[in-house]
Amino acid sequence: MKYLSCLAILLLTGLTAYGQNQKPAEPLGFEEYDPVSTLKVPEHKLTQSKYPFIDVHNHQWNMDEANLNPLIAQMDSLNMGIMINLSGRGWGSVEQGTKFFDQSLANARKTAPKRLALFTNLNFEDIGRKGWTEEAVQLLEQDVKKGAKGLKIYKNLGLDKMDESGRVRVDDPRLDAIWDKCGELGIPVLIHTADPKSFWDPMDRYNERWLELKLHAGRRRSANNPVPWETLLAEQHNVFRKHPKTTFIAAHMGWFPNDLNKLDSLMTVFPNMNVEIGAVIAELGRQPRASRKFFEKYQDRILFGKDSWVPSEYATYFRVLETDDEYFPYHKKYHAFWRMYGMALPDEILKKVYYKNALRIIPGLDKSQFPN
Repeated sequence: MKYLSCLAILLLTGLTAYGQNQKPAEPLGFEEYDPVSTLKVPEHKLTQSKYPFIDVHNHQWNMDEANLNPLIAQMDSLNMGIMINLSGRGWGSVEQGTKFFDQSLANARKTAPKRLALFTNLNFEDIGRKGWTEEAVQLLEQDVKKGAKGLKIYKNLGLDKMDESGRVRVDDPRLDAIWDKCGELGIPVLIHTADPKSFWDPMDRYNERWLELKLHAGRRRSANNPVPWETLLAEQHNVFRKHPKTTFIAAHMGWFPNDLNKLDSLMTVFPNMNVEIGAVIAELGRQPRASRKFFEKYQDRILFGKDSWVPSEYATYFRVLETDDEYFPYHKKYHAFWRMYGMALPDEILKKVYYKNALRIIPGLDKSQFPN
């Protein structure tokens, strides 16, 4: 009887669909599920920030030869005052990097000298060669003299940079003179170490970044590839500890935006540690009360950053930081299955995050375009 009832339902469903000249619905895959919320609450979909802002974490890979006027127009549409291109030396050899840096700097100065700034980078390819450290320090000094506003360290340090002995650690002693030179020159080091902890975790039903790892299999790592996640972060923290006179900006909130108590403890231990919010706004938006308390406590040490240059995605950042909106989606499904909520930061904290902290920490930026 139960079988016949089920069969009747299936036949009725099929006939109904046939009668409507429609095919039966195809099974919905998990990756496709993306429901539209029926919740009716006030919405404030911002397209510009309330105050002009400085994006301290951006990458422009063709700044050496591109027409930069369209880029400035896009910045204007967002109310972005200054963009920091962290990829000042691009990719390639030291010689190629110098050419890219010089041409990018000249292009930026020709187009909008007050709006575009560059950080320099290190080339670790021959770190095992005698004299590498001294040459790297000299090159750093030259780039700063030319106009570099800081040093960006990519995540490949610690992950895949090798020498004759194996993996180059983030806290490799051959880099000590470089960190010290940055402190001496008064420039910050924006350092990206590791990736989200979930990338090292088992890819099972308990991993909340499962869909991201399925769609981007290259981001997945085994528990010890190349070392445990905790080891990489400990090496970064050793650098902060050993060089207290150097200002560091931990990219992506040091990969602790989902554990603000831990990040609080680190910020307490390392007064030279600052953070930027690039690519972690979804973490902040799912814990708005805890996030706001953290921003209130560390309002002088948090900077605005975005990372990937997709202008439409900045709206999510503005909405989380500025509004008290409830239960709204992130701009990419695979980064966050959850909905987000606004922190409604007060104006004085917004100003610090958007531009005041960057103007204080990064030397030589033009202040005239920002309110007091």
